[in-house]
Amino acid sequence: MEKLRELRLKNKFTNQFMADELGISKPFYWQIEHGQKRLSYNMAIKISKIFNLKPDDLFYDEFNGKKVDIEVNHK
Repeated sequence: MEKLRELRLKNKFTNQFMADELGISKPFYWQIEHGQKRLSYNMAIKISKIFNLKPDDLFYDEFNGKKVDIEVNHK
């Protein structure tokens, strides 16, 4: 989930901020970001909304093994 991590850092969001926004623990969010927990579609939607993106905009290329530059979209 490198793209997710990069986007979080570019927006200056902490792991704790993301966890709070998603209603999960900080360790659980960290595991999602580091690929240790499988990302559900519902969680992908919630994460995408934080960045004002569609789930495919954030996750599609990564799941297809492609590295793509990301744009920062602020709330």
